[in-house]
Order: sequence, then structure tokens, then C-alpha cells
Amino acid sequence: MRQGPLSHIRVLDLTIARAGPMAVRLLADWGADVIKVEPPPRQDAHGNSVTGGRRGPDEQNLHRNKRSLAIDLKHEEGRALFHRLAKDADVVVENFRSTVKYRLGVDYETLKTINPGIVYASISGFGQDGPDSERPGVDQIVQGMSGLMSITGEPEQGPMRVGIAISDTSAGMFLGQGILLALLHRERTGEGQWVHTSLLEAMMSKLDFQGARYTMSGEEPVQQGNDHPTQVPMGMFEAKDGFVNIAAFGGQMWQRFCDALGATALFEHPDYQSVGSRTRHRHQIKRDMNAVTSKFTVAELVQALNDGGVPCGPINTIKEAFDNPQVKHLGMAVPAPHPEMGDLDLVRSPINLSKFPHGPSLQRAAPDPGADGVDVLAGLGFSDDEIDALRVLRVIE
Repeated sequence: MRQGPLSHIRVLDLTIARAGPMAVRLLADWGADVIKVEPPPRQDAHGNSVTGGRRGPDEQNLHRNKRSLAIDLKHEEGRALFHRLAKDADVVVENFRSTVKYRLGVDYETLKTINPGIVYASISGFGQDGPDSERPGVDQIVQGMSGLMSITGEPEQGPMRVGIAISDTSAGMFLGQGILLALLHRERTGEGQWVHTSLLEAMMSKLDFQGARYTMSGEEPVQQGNDHPTQVPMGMFEAKDGFVNIAAFGGQMWQRFCDALGATALFEHPDYQSVGSRTRHRHQIKRDMNAVTSKFTVAELVQALNDGGVPCGPINTIKEAFDNPQVKHLGMAVPAPHPEMGDLDLVRSPINLSKFPHGPSLQRAAPDPGADGVDVLAGLGFSDDEIDALRVLRVIE
């Protein structure tokens, strides 16, 4: 087993979908012993929707470096088994609808009586209480409710969703951070606590400066397409054979851009002599810059502008991004061994720790539901007779 900064931490993972698994993946990637507790696969669907879904790229990327134990939490003995596991766990993570955890008896109030030091972590769509707390929440709904879609896309073309599940992934990242904060607090005090966030809270936070423009001054940001909402000129520009992103805002960067491309007339243009004037003429300067940049290829612009100290990059496809020499150098795609499918290339954690450098592969691919049940329970001290009894009762698979 790979050693990491969290190798002393045991996590019970009750999460489903994407946001919760994102949070747990942070812990699993850095050495925590993550036991994914999930319902036993239905007999009529075995090897079909459940296992098939688990063997797809999405769940493989979400659930790598975990072990799976299938428990029927609706069974009285199943709840008793989970409580027994929770007694010696450090972290429990769930993203059920807010009432489900109470119905199953796996809520924080119940578990902290069993283990006062437990760090209990939850993600919901809209928060643990309040007028919308019972609503089902998925990424695109929250992208719309948070205002994100109103500032994404081209002006006057209607709202546009972001091309990834941004509220799910953001909430997962924030919950992972919250878990680590709670573990640090427990190291000092011995006290556990309930950590929770929601897709809506995560997206309101992710609005960042766009949100602060409204909260501080009442200014309501609008769609700016591929151009930066406040820094001018910064955005996507035409090349002879495609498009590039260029950041030429500010006085020095603007001069470097004009010098690098020999755009003397652009630099001397009376409307572009100050940051404020360039901002006021943002549409005009975009047209004039495109007239210059479109004379060069993407490769020429990237080379010339970066050599001149102006940030510039191509607009890559996903394939081109993973084929990029810098991405390859960083080793962002790494193999994860699967017992039946062989090595699966997945996307590694973006965090780099000098004391725990990334290995040549991930510890393991995502397990089929219940695949590690016997090994997990045996490793936790359960006898063969106890395990067999749980199987007979169909508490575990």
C-alpha cells in the first residue's frame, strides 16, 4: 500500500454521483484507507448497469485508490455493521439527500455517540437546512441558480453552461479541504465535528470577483464571451490557422504585445494610449488586434508573444491538451492497475508534495461494488464465521 500523508486515516465513503466522490478521492489519492460502502448489486443487474458503470471512465476516475464493501444499510444488521466500522473510523463522507442519512441511521448525531472523534462530512445540493434544503440538486441546475450561466457564453446569445460539472467538482474540492481542516482541529483537541458544504455554496464562492463586483457595488456582471470581463485586452484572438488566447492588459504588457508583432500603428493609436481608454474601446481594440494577429499562425503567435513576455496559448482540444509536451512532462495521465481490464490511464491529483512524490502509477483502479468485502472485514478483525453469517443474512455481498 502506498504511504502518504493520510495513510493513518481510515475513511468510510458513502458517497454517490460526483461531488462526494471528488472529496473522498482527495483523501484516497494521498494514502487514506478509503472503504467505499455501497449497496449490494442487484442480482438482476449484476454485471450490467452497476458493474458496467463502475468500469467506465467516469467512475474509474472518481473511485480509484478505494476498496469496496457492499452493505445493505436498510437491514438492521447492516446498520449495526456500519456502526461497528464507524467506531474505529476517522472520517465518514456522505452526499445523500438531507433526510436519507437520518432514515438509515448514519447521521452525525448517531455516529458521534459511537465515536466522538469522528469527522463527518456532507455535501448536498442546497445546504443542510433552509427553504431549498430538501430539493434534489445536480450540477446544471446549480450552474443556472448561482448566476454562473448568466455570465458564461457570448453576449445576447442566451445563458451557457460550463463544459464540466463545475459545481460538483468545486463542492468536492471544498469539502475535501474542510475534512483536512477538521482533522487538524482533531489532532489538537481530540474533537470530531460535522463538516458540510453544498453545490450552491460552492458556486456562489466560485463566482469570486464576479460575485464581489455585485456584493460591493451592485454592479451586475454580464456575458463577455471569450474576453476577460474586466482586463482589456485579454481574450481569444484570430490566427491565420485557428485561434489563440492572449493577455495583453496593462501598460507594459500592451507595449510588449505591439513590439513583439511589429504593430506600431496599433501602439500609437490615439484611442489606446491608456488602460482606461483601451477598456472603453474594448470592442474596437479587439477588431484592430484581430487584424494584426490574423496575419500569423497559431505557432508563430505563441512563440513570438511568449518570447516577448506576453502570455499566449493555443485553444487545444482535449486530445491536444493531453498530447502537449508540458502536460506529458507533468505526467497528468497515469496508469491504474485493474485486475481484469489491465492498466487504465486516469488523471492524477494536481497536488505535488516534495515528501510524497507521485509514483509511476496509482495504487489501484476503482473496484467493482463489493469486490473487497471479505478482505476489508478480515483486515478489520472480523472472523470467518462473522463474515459468513453476514453473507447468509445478505447484509453483505
